[in-house]
This record gives sequence, structure tokens and C-alpha cells, in this order.
Amino acid sequence: MGILDWFKNRPAQFDPDRPSDDMTLRAIDKAVTLTNPRLKLVRSYQERLAPAVETSVNTIREMVLSLPQPIRVSAACWSGDPVLRAFFVAASDIPYALGRSSNLRTLIDKYPTLDEAYFILVMTYNEQRMLGMSLQGDVVQRDVVQTVIGFSDHEARICGHQDTEVRRLLGTQAYEYLVAQALSEIGEERSERRELQDNCLLIRARLRLLQQQGPGLGSVFGSAPVVSCEKLKLEAQLLENERQLEAIGSPQSALDAELETLRQVLEHPERYIHVEKKRMRISTMNVVLDQESTDVASDIGFSLAQLKGVPQIQRAFVLACFARAELPEARMNFDDAIRYL
Repeated sequence: MGILDWFKNRPAQFDPDRPSDDMTLRAIDKAVTLTNPRLKLVRSYQERLAPAVETSVNTIREMVLSLPQPIRVSAACWSGDPVLRAFFVAASDIPYALGRSSNLRTLIDKYPTLDEAYFILVMTYNEQRMLGMSLQGDVVQRDVVQTVIGFSDHEARICGHQDTEVRRLLGTQAYEYLVAQALSEIGEERSERRELQDNCLLIRARLRLLQQQGPGLGSVFGSAPVVSCEKLKLEAQLLENERQLEAIGSPQSALDAELETLRQVLEHPERYIHVEKKRMRISTMNVVLDQESTDVASDIGFSLAQLKGVPQIQRAFVLACFARAELPEARMNFDDAIRYL
């Protein structure tokens, strides 16, 4: 099974409600299959990986179970819901943003009797510092430094029939992200070994070429000392390359090192994934207010995910649900159509 097939076919879904030894073994098998199936040749690989996998699973389980209940995303509710008003500039932005989600539309089309869908609403989050006015009691203060928050690039991701299904899929993808980071680090180690091996082959070939030339005409025309210096230089480089290869270890020790890299990543998921719960008191213009402000304010909440691997990503998100009846009809993308003409 190739990597893409492995991502598409997930017979062992992450289950935050029923962690078990069997789930740990299946998670180990997935991690090894994706990074390098030959890691199964390393002695006691399951025993070495099990504690780290359990750490990742428990961390992810705590993350997905602690997420707030889904919010209802609806254009009809926009005017009366301060959270939706904070996320979307206008009510019309809601059907537009979700209507262009291929994930959400695929789910709705696949299940004609599905009345509503659950999903992760992902958004770009930004903060800006600017001067504005603030009401402190009955006094209007001018040129006050304020923080204004904004949300854009709304996308519906990880769609499902139920809230629990979306949480489970989110946990699965979080685990896959950790494994992918381990694979990236292992790939760097493999590249270093390959580069050293290639350099050794090149240096050996150049040395053979110098030896085949011999002193003959080189000594007649006075170039022998240059060849000798070049030979000494190449021999020094060869020794250094071989020393570095020896430090990396044999192919068997390389497998052991790859297993250790995988273990290290899974043992420290907090180095790669951080989800922060944000609670803010904001005005109708998305200005962050303190408790002393008497401006009209509402409390909003969302999660801020920071992926610290490669590439580094930061996105705001909430669990959400959306009624099938509010999904607009699919429209042709004329820009894409023109490209195919």
C-alpha cells in the first residue's frame, strides 16, 4: 500500500472514547508502515514505540475531547449571534464560504437524507494594533491603543455526520501529522547518509584516476607534485567522509536511529502541535475590550492551532454544524472553466 493509499484507507480510526492496547498496536503499525516498513526488523520495536505512541494518543485525546460543542453556522442566525458576527463580516459570507467547500458539498451529495453536516470551520486569524476611541464610564477617550481581531479565508474541513465522528477524524489527522513530521526528519537523515556515500564514491573514483595516470609523463612535464598534492587532499577527504559515515553507523544502526527519531517525535507531540483555547470580550467592531470598558461587548471563544513542524501553520478553528437546506446550489467556476478551454 502506497503512502497516498494509506492516507485514504484508515481501517483503524483514532477513537478518543475507547483507548486500548489494540489501538496502540494499530497506531504503531501505521506509524512504522508510513515511515519505513523495515523498522519492523528492529528488535522490540513495538515495546520501544508503545510508551511514546500512548503519550501522543493521550495528548490528542485530551485535545479533541476538550473542544467546545459545535456552533451552528447559519446566515439566518448571523445578526443575533456575536460569534458569527465576529467570524463573518456579513450574513451573505456564510453560504458563500461554505458553498465553495468541496469537502462539505461532497458529503451532502453523497448522503441525500443527511439534514445537517458537522465539520471543522478553519479560518486565518490576525490581530492588529491601532489607535481608536474607548468609552470609560461616561468619558470618551481618544487615541487609545486597541487590538482589533479579524478572521478570513474560511474553509470547511473534516466533514462528518456527527460531532463525535469529526472529533475522531481530527484525532486521526493530528496523529498522521506527527508521523509525517517524523518522516520528514528521517528523510533528512537519509539524505545526509546518501550524500556522504555519494561523496565517497566520487572521491574513490578520482583517486583511481590519479593512480592510473602514474608518474610517467607527469614527472617529465613537472606536474607530478601537483598530482601528489591532489592525491593527499582526496585521501584526507575520503578519511573524513568515512569517519562521518562511521559516526552515522551501519545500515542496521541506521534503522535503529530512524526508530529512535520516530519515538522522539511521538513522545513529544507538544513540540509539533499546540492548541490554545481563546476567550475574548470584543466590541461590535471586533475590538478586544477589557473588563473595565463600558462599550457594548460580547464574549466569543475559539481555538487557535499552531503546527510547529514543516511548514509552520497557525489557524483559528471551531467545531460547527450546517443545515443542508442552507447550502447554496453549486455554481460553475468560470475561471476554472476558461482554463480548460
